[in-house]
Amino acid sequence: MDFEIVQRAIRGDQQAILLLIEKDEEILYRIAFTYMKNEQDALDVMQELFYKALKKMHTVKQHEYARTWLVRVLINCCKDHLRKRQLTVPIEENHLFEWVIYSDMERLLEHLSLSEQQLVYMKYFQQLKNKEIAELNRIPEGTVKSKLHHILKKLRNFAGEKEDWL
Repeated sequence: MDFEIVQRAIRGDQQAILLLIEKDEEILYRIAFTYMKNEQDALDVMQELFYKALKKMHTVKQHEYARTWLVRVLINCCKDHLRKRQLTVPIEENHLFEWVIYSDMERLLEHLSLSEQQLVYMKYFQQLKNKEIAELNRIPEGTVKSKLHHILKKLRNFAGEKEDWL
């Protein structure tokens, strides 16, 4: 990411904030769609991301975390939207099985840190390659591989301990 644009965004320059989001718009939208499962809800949370970024981008402490911050805010917007939808929309009977599996997975993933959740979503829901994840997070590809290995081991251990939970 362009250092100057990030610095301007952190200082509250609205044009710079919009440029940052536009640079990663495709990836951000894929994350939103992965969570929301439909275009309209994905667009709604993208709009919420724009709003929150405009209001809170100044809270980013280090410019190299601007992209991660945007992804984190987007994921939180998705989770908030899903929580609201779960409370207000009854589940149709023919979608019950799919919803139960999805909510069980969500509960399992809640035991991971936010950065671990992000890696899982990028790898297994968005089907990004390790190299793409490394570039997006600005970490070495080997680090992505080892983190994913650790995360999967952690999930297996947790799921094995809680078999009756799932």
